[in-house]
Amino acid sequence: MENLRARLKFGNKEEDVKLRKRRSLLYSKEDQSPLNDGVLRARVVVFSVVFRLINCLLVQSSFVPDEYWQSVEVSHRMVFSYGYLTWEWKAGIRGFLYPLFFAFLYKILHLMNYDSVLLLIWLPRISQALLAAFADVKFFFLVQTLENREVAKWAFFCQMCSWFTWFCCTRTLTNSAETSITCLALFYFPLPGSRSHSSRKYLALVALAVIIRPTALIVWFPLIVYHFWHEDNKLRLITHNYIPIGTLAVAVSTAIDCLFYEKWTLVQWNFVKFNIIHSVADFYGSHPWHWYFTQGFAVVIGPHLPFFLHGCALASRRYKILLAAVVWTIVVYSLLPHKEFRFIYPVLPFCMVFCGTSLAHLKAWRRAAAAFLLVANLVPALYTGLVHQRGALDVMNHVQALCDASNVSAHLQPDVLFLMPCHSTPFYSHVHCPLKMRFLECPPDLGEEGYFEEAKRFFDDPVLWLRTSFPHKSSLPTHLVLFDVLKKEISVFLQENNFVRTAEIFHTHFPEGRVGGSIFIYERH
Repeated sequence: MENLRARLKFGNKEEDVKLRKRRSLLYSKEDQSPLNDGVLRARVVVFSVVFRLINCLLVQSSFVPDEYWQSVEVSHRMVFSYGYLTWEWKAGIRGFLYPLFFAFLYKILHLMNYDSVLLLIWLPRISQALLAAFADVKFFFLVQTLENREVAKWAFFCQMCSWFTWFCCTRTLTNSAETSITCLALFYFPLPGSRSHSSRKYLALVALAVIIRPTALIVWFPLIVYHFWHEDNKLRLITHNYIPIGTLAVAVSTAIDCLFYEKWTLVQWNFVKFNIIHSVADFYGSHPWHWYFTQGFAVVIGPHLPFFLHGCALASRRYKILLAAVVWTIVVYSLLPHKEFRFIYPVLPFCMVFCGTSLAHLKAWRRAAAAFLLVANLVPALYTGLVHQRGALDVMNHVQALCDASNVSAHLQPDVLFLMPCHSTPFYSHVHCPLKMRFLECPPDLGEEGYFEEAKRFFDDPVLWLRTSFPHKSSLPTHLVLFDVLKKEISVFLQENNFVRTAEIFHTHFPEGRVGGSIFIYERH
């Protein structure tokens, strides 16, 4: 009797499993009918593009100097033949491919006589927003292919409401491009269950990401090893994909860099030599080894963290490689002394797969969880995008207005000196006229004879530096731009030389060190 009951019980379970499979298959077929799939694709594309364009317009703050000095500043110099190149470009550790794209846009505007400063500022960011939107679309359909529309919907929701993605994805940072390209490459990566995989496409995109930012190889190393390990025909993978794609990428990158550097330059090797072997990156600060584990990752993933951890516990084995890539990336970057939030940004889309899995399983609490994520991400997204550190961009509007004064009178030639930590603001890409401008330089010590750091000398004794640099009134700049925290230290010099404050611009509610809450502009009378 007990055996009979056991059989009946087992049979009921078996029937339930079969029924669920039939429903799943029916739902899958219904989801992926040509009509429904086409409508869904159009909706996802339109929503992603509109959302990222709004995202672009609502990010009006600065993040790190590299978003200008390693991209659009270089592009501006390439097209208009004036501007400033930082030490990285003189040392040959940056590749020209990424700024070449923006230079192409600038050249089109120049040829059409539409090269207004407004378009020069916004067109690169809009193009970055469109790339991010394309990556979002691919992300949605990747998860739908691996799971179903329900999980894809929630993973997409998590991706779109991530505050750090909102803050970064439309910026002209190599990290932003690297993350979007990584998301595109993941769509073609041969994950178990993926029907869109293509070795050539994903490897070509990975090669592009590495050309733009060599550290992209850190993220992709475990994934490439995983692919190689599970590939049946390993020799064919090497001879037909790894070697030709890698060779072509290095050849194209080297050709572009040699053309613009006007000498033989292998950027990838220079990048490793300066940043890893000689530890030049340490010059810009160092953090303890555990920083990413105790602070960095928690800030980047933000309110998604509990859902990510829950999703990791729920996710099937096929996603373990994504989790391994996240952990590997954080561990490798933890070994490097210089750490920044943006360095681990490329693994954020990987994390959203787990967050989407978590939300899809939270039946009763799903709406509450979604509302929490939306509100908890909206506040930091809007604050960091519209308020925090916006003065660095707003001040350039005042500086750009001096171009008109320069054109009106040949006798009135503005001369602007930025007395701020070096690279605190954009430069000619946000002014677009050959205005005389200067800032305090701070290249690292590369072993050159007679090296000194101008910014350090200035901040050690600002008044002495000013009096030494400008012994005669005739040599003084017409305008000084500085943070409010410096005013007290140089007030004597300002009074002696008749400098009058003409503008006060809000920068941040959280001043720190030499970076103040406001930016002052002084004009000599």
